[in-house]
Amino acid sequence: MFRIRKGRSMGMKDDVKKVIDDVKDTVKEAAHRSTAEAEKSRRAVDGENMTAGEKAGSAINEAKNRIEAGIDAAKRKIRDKT
Repeated sequence: MFRIRKGRSMGMKDDVKKVIDDVKDTVKEAAHRSTAEAEKSRRAVDGENMTAGEKAGSAINEAKNRIEAGIDAAKRKIRDKT
């Protein structure tokens, strides 16, 4: 069971590795998105009691996690195209 893709044959082993990598990236993406949402919720709930530094740190952490989630999604999309 081989498929020809862009001039090279991909065996079942390559297909299985691709699926495993996709699942890993999906799990990581979900974890990053959950963490980002938790930071946003934390600011919404406790924002009045947070210092400006804590709010900034929380916003930066949210942004970092959203970027990491985007990177994991992009890795999957790139892998699908190859």
